Amino acid sequence: MRFMVIVKANKDSEAGVLPDAKILTEMGKFNEELVKAGVMLAAEGLHASSKGARVKFGKGKRTVIDGPFAETKELIAGFWLWQVKSKEEAIEWLKRAPFDQTDVEIRQVFEAEDFGPALTPELREQEERLRAQAAAKKSP
Repeated sequence: MRFMVIVKANKDSEAGVLPDAKILTEMGKFNEELVKAGVMLAAEGLHASSKGARVKFGKGKRTVIDGPFAETKELIAGFWLWQVKSKEEAIEWLKRAPFDQTDVEIRQVFEAEDFGPALTPELREQEERLRAQAAAKKSP
């Protein structure tokens, strides 16, 4: 099972305050544990919403809204993508993260099997082909 672990933004992350060496060191150690255990598939921090944009879709229109965005509690400061056996395992890993004052959300990622017959053999083949092409572009 794959889970996205979503680190919520706060006033500091939205102000562009970067983590200090102590926090980076602690997070590096935690990330090393995740990698050694075969849990971490990806991890990224995100710039403040002031550097971002939203595209609103409605009634055939696309409206671009530039950041910053007001509701900090609804924003994301970073994420991991983990491969674990269960939500409970993801929670146990997350409890070990070197956080002090933040909210983190865990959400399961859909797998092909979750879509049932709607994911036809042709659509499944297309999905597999696109994933392989994307992975090949990442390779050195």
